[in-house]
Amino acid sequence: MMYADAIAEVYDLIYQGKGKDYAAEAAELEALARARRPHARTLLDVACGTGLHLRHLAGLFDDVGGIELAPDMLSIAQQRNPGAALHLGDMRTFDLGHRYDVITCMFSSVGHLATTAELDATLARFAAHLSPGGVAIVEPWWFPETFTPGYVGASLVEVDGRTISRVSHSVREGGATRITVHYLVASPGGGVRHFDESHLITLFERSDYERAFARAGFTTEYLTPGPSGRGLFVGVHP
Repeated sequence: MMYADAIAEVYDLIYQGKGKDYAAEAAELEALARARRPHARTLLDVACGTGLHLRHLAGLFDDVGGIELAPDMLSIAQQRNPGAALHLGDMRTFDLGHRYDVITCMFSSVGHLATTAELDATLARFAAHLSPGGVAIVEPWWFPETFTPGYVGASLVEVDGRTISRVSHSVREGGATRITVHYLVASPGGGVRHFDESHLITLFERSDYERAFARAGFTTEYLTPGPSGRGLFVGVHP
């Protein structure tokens, strides 16, 4: 198993073990979308990851699709959502030639954009793929004033005969969060495996998000707390 595949393998187990409720989050997304576009039928999940949100959203919308940059994550999403149109693509540049009623981008995936220019480009792509009156829902990363430097996260999950631990440490690095994550996966027949990864996640200002939405033509609200405590931006495109 390749290194990235190994991390993707335990990704869902860790978050579900921490109590992440994908079904409840999907229901919240549907409610937010239908409050602004009652007859929404189609949805695109950008940075869909392993497709757990999509699995639940598929029962709430007539047609769902996804975009994902990481091939290992996309492979799992395709296995999990065989009826959905899933594409390997970059949120900054994707062009599917199709419009949707709703676009979602969860798990603070936009934080992996490096600059406000990339944020602008991403929101412009969202606008280009929405039908008139369409809704974009984006979960941001922490803002500079809400980020906690030195934060340590830890979780332990026992599932399918495996014990999985995840420990993370986050520091501020310029205008971004540097988060280092270590995984230990232990099983009776496989011993103990160790994986680690490091991410640089941009600490955009709230105003950076609001300007990017406005430049793309959206009317936008910022709602709290959102599924992870970081809020949600909900934009409607004319």
